[in-house]
Amino acid sequence: MNQAPAFASSAAVEAAPKVAPKAVSKAVSKAVSKAAVGAAAKAVRAPARKAPWQVWRDATGRLSALRIVTLAGLLVPVAIAVHDFSTAGFGARPLNDAIHRAGYWALIFLMIALAVTPLRRIARFNQLVDVRRMIGVGAFVYIAAHISLYIADQRFDLWKVATEIASRLYLTIGFVALSGLAALAATSTDGMVRRLGGKRWQRLHSLIYAIGLLALIHFFQQTKADVWVPTFVAGLFGWMMGYRLLVRLRKTRDEPPTWMLLALSVAISALTFAAEAIGIGIAFNVSPLVVLRMAFDFDLYSIRPGWLVLGAGLIVVAIDFLRARFGKRRPARAAARAKA
Repeated sequence: MNQAPAFASSAAVEAAPKVAPKAVSKAVSKAVSKAAVGAAAKAVRAPARKAPWQVWRDATGRLSALRIVTLAGLLVPVAIAVHDFSTAGFGARPLNDAIHRAGYWALIFLMIALAVTPLRRIARFNQLVDVRRMIGVGAFVYIAAHISLYIADQRFDLWKVATEIASRLYLTIGFVALSGLAALAATSTDGMVRRLGGKRWQRLHSLIYAIGLLALIHFFQQTKADVWVPTFVAGLFGWMMGYRLLVRLRKTRDEPPTWMLLALSVAISALTFAAEAIGIGIAFNVSPLVVLRMAFDFDLYSIRPGWLVLGAGLIVVAIDFLRARFGKRRPARAAARAKA
């Protein structure tokens, strides 16, 4: 009777090696299959990694229609220049023409980069933040081409270039703007944001406002005859700075009401008219009031910059009005559906 348990236990021990490997193999195979399925699912869900030069992909590595459109817009000046050069040429001084083209587009893209924040807030379109860096770096690329073409125009005589920059005020101002924009472009990467810290990075990149002002002054000084375009761009710059001032002065984080945007548009338009009249009056020794009266002589081919600044402001006001109404109606509709 005492031997039966011993026999039973020894039989169980002998049977165990025969049964256990099958159970273990089944468990292992199940675990491996689950792991394989999980890895395959992750591979399907995970976006492709983005290389630094793949600017048409967003931060997750996916193709971005907004980035593709932005990239195409940044290349438009190149296409225009190629078309003009192949059809009519760049005139008697082609290199000088290319210098002015690059500088002009650098300023335009700089202003567009500054317009991203107001448009993002007013249009409630936060995706614009994703392309702000692209536009800013694009502006730097054009201003780098601007100074490079100028050096080529001086036959790569760096001493002469340095002397010209130091002796001519408008070149000095332009070079300071170029240096500032280069610093912002160099620190625009995610790695530099982490290295500098959020607050220090924001303080550094707030220099973009001073750089925009210097670029405008350089544009005005370089454009000696017709200042129509610089005046118009200056009016838009004034609107964008006025908007930021409104947001800063308000104690709430809500968007400024539509009537404030309307008042801002009217005020900046009036300042644009006044500044243009004073500038023309000083340049041609005439009364600014005479110039102001001429602003009401509407002509399709000579409409004053102040009117276009007002028109641009009114478009923004209309966008804000429509988006505000749309934003108020959506919760009401959702509540009605929930009750139903």
